[in-house]
Formats: sequence, C-alpha cells, structure tokens
Amino acid sequence: MWNAIAQQISDAIGRDFKIRERQRISGGDIHQAYRVADHHCALFVKVNRRDQVELFETEAHGLGLLAQSPLLTVPEVITVGDCAEGAFIALQYLEMGNGSDAQWYQFGQAVASMHRDHAQSLYGYDDDNYIGTTLQPNRWQKNWAEFFAEQRIGWQLKLAQERGYRLGNSAQWIDSCAEALRGHQPLPSLLHGDLWRGNLAFVDGQGCLFDPACYYGDRETDMAMSTLFSPLPRDFYKGYDAEWPLDPGYGHREGIYQLYHLLNHLNLFGGSYLQQCQRKLQELFCD
Repeated sequence: MWNAIAQQISDAIGRDFKIRERQRISGGDIHQAYRVADHHCALFVKVNRRDQVELFETEAHGLGLLAQSPLLTVPEVITVGDCAEGAFIALQYLEMGNGSDAQWYQFGQAVASMHRDHAQSLYGYDDDNYIGTTLQPNRWQKNWAEFFAEQRIGWQLKLAQERGYRLGNSAQWIDSCAEALRGHQPLPSLLHGDLWRGNLAFVDGQGCLFDPACYYGDRETDMAMSTLFSPLPRDFYKGYDAEWPLDPGYGHREGIYQLYHLLNHLNLFGGSYLQQCQRKLQELFCD
C-alpha cells in the first residue's frame, strides 16, 4: 500500500517522493494517521478501507473552502487516492500547538470573519458529505427551519431508528424542531460543521482548522458544537463577539443545534448516548 501511496504523492507534487520515515500518530477515532517523510518534507497521511475514499474526497473539498479564509491556517491537500489495499488522503504536515489568550481571541475573530465573509444565498452544499462516518445530506433549501429539521435532526432520527434506538415519534420531533426555528432565517454562512477542540489547534500562533464537515447554514451551529463537550477558552468567544456578535435568541437555539451532534454520536458510538438524546428531546420540545 505504501508504495502505491508514495507513487500517487509523487505524481501530485511533480517529483519523486520516497518514504524514508513513517510514524503512526494516535488520536483519530475513524482513520489511521501517519507522519511520513522523505529527505525534503513531511506529510500527514490518513488511511482507511478503499470504500472510504469518498470521505477523504469530501474532506479535501471542505479544506479547500476553509482555506479561502486568510486569517485561518488550513492544511494544504496534497492528494486523495486509493489502491488495492485502501484509500488515503495526504496533507501538509503542520506542527500544532496551544495558543495564548490573545491568540484564542484572534482565533475567535477569524472564525467570525469566515462565517460573515463566505456566505451563500441558500442553505446546504453542492454535495452530500460526512460528519465522522455519518452521511450528511445537504440538499439546497431556502428555509432554514425546514433544512435543519429535515436534513439534520430528521436524518439522524431516521438513522437511529434503523439502528433500533427508541426515541419516540420522529415525525413529531421534526415538526417541533421546525416550529422552534420558525422565522429564524440567518445568513447561510460557510460552516466548519464539526467545530470542537479535537478539530482545531494553533500553528505558529494562528488558529488552524481541520477535519471539516462543511455546509452553508446558521453560524450558531458551529458555536453550539464548540460548547457541547468541552467549551473553548473564554477569549475565543470574546474575540468572536467582538467581530460579529451572536443574534438574540441564540441561547434558545443552542440546545437544538447540539441535539444534532448528540444524535450523531449515538449513531456513531452507540447506546451510551441514548439517555442523553432522550433527555435532550424532552427538554427541548416537551417542557
């Protein structure tokens, strides 16, 4: 497999790339990750089964969109490919670290600028993509409440039902979600889609984003994900609000947007998230 990967990297960069070093990197739940290097440069390579190549293709497309934001660091995509033994994506290798308070503040400003400056007229994306290994439908829609209720909450509820999880009347939950968001028509911002601590870092003091699940939607969904499991430092949110304050009512919508990720974790990682999802549905739509 590695000879085939090296050859495809060579074709992409226009010179011979022979792997002299290969080091396994821990931390991923989905793919195997490696630092590989020749005598000239190091690359970050993720590998998986051959039938997972579409995940890498959609990741590459999302990284290309995020890279349009000049205030953010995004790893450059070298190539995506497959061979008989598997599929892979090769990225620029970046030395990542932690940020100071001032750098977190600037990171918040940069994310707000991305949300504001890269927008669409509709909600969705050109293609369906993935959040983790879960297919994420992205059919373009004009109405945000309908988009989120149907293609986010409704889709995850359908997957959960197929896996045998009991979450009540899905049609009722979808209607309740659409009603709760009724009249909220935010700017369709470019979203990272899975904005949490594991998908961001600092490179030379600048905020870096990776592992996206991009689409165009309410910027509040990124912010809600960022607070779900382990909120980012306060300076990040101060910087964001200084650049583009969140709209009134965000506190009510935050839980609805977090529900999407809780349901996705249920579908990805199993029943340990079931009770949390059940409680969240009751809390949001029955109280």
